[in-house]
Amino acid sequence: MAQRDKLHNGELYLPNDETIFEEQIKCLDKLYDFNATRPTELEKRTQMLKEMFAEIGKDCYIEPPLHSNWGGKHTHFGDGVYANFNLTLVDDTHIYVGDGTMLGPNVVLATAGHPILPELRKVQYQYNMPIRIGKNCWLGAGVIVLPGVTIGDNTVVGAGSVVTKDLPANVVAVGNPCRVLREISERDREFYYKDRPIDRSLLEGENK
Repeated sequence: MAQRDKLHNGELYLPNDETIFEEQIKCLDKLYDFNATRPTELEKRTQMLKEMFAEIGKDCYIEPPLHSNWGGKHTHFGDGVYANFNLTLVDDTHIYVGDGTMLGPNVVLATAGHPILPELRKVQYQYNMPIRIGKNCWLGAGVIVLPGVTIGDNTVVGAGSVVTKDLPANVVAVGNPCRVLREISERDREFYYKDRPIDRSLLEGENK
């Protein structure tokens, strides 16, 4: 089996393989051009992302600079995904992000791993496991998501957390390693920050 064929099946492979490098460097050229766009060139950015990403939905916004091993080639964004400055996609295999999810500044989604055994690392073996993030999630600033992790719909991950294991839907999770703090509750329908109440008309407007 060719090294290129092992990118997406979790097997150990050599990422410095010549055929992989030739394909990857072309993707990185496109990423360089995306990061060189001006803030006024929004339509240009949108078109470039359609060419760079495996899938990108409508009304997505990614704030440059974007860092990505494959320039988004293995990344799938739903509709309305927002990513702040310095999103890092270690997209050596597939990354899936659901509709309406927000990614804070300096978030890292890392699909690539390296063996613990030193002898294998010495010759640069690597393996990749996909990441799946649900709809309407919010990953705060500096969150790191490790290979193979799935995060359920609507879940909030606190700033600076390191997500090493799957997280269910509809929870608030924080820490290193990241753990579920609590479920999203009725109180969250009353207050948006500490004791600051939510204007009920904002919720009513969503239901129209």
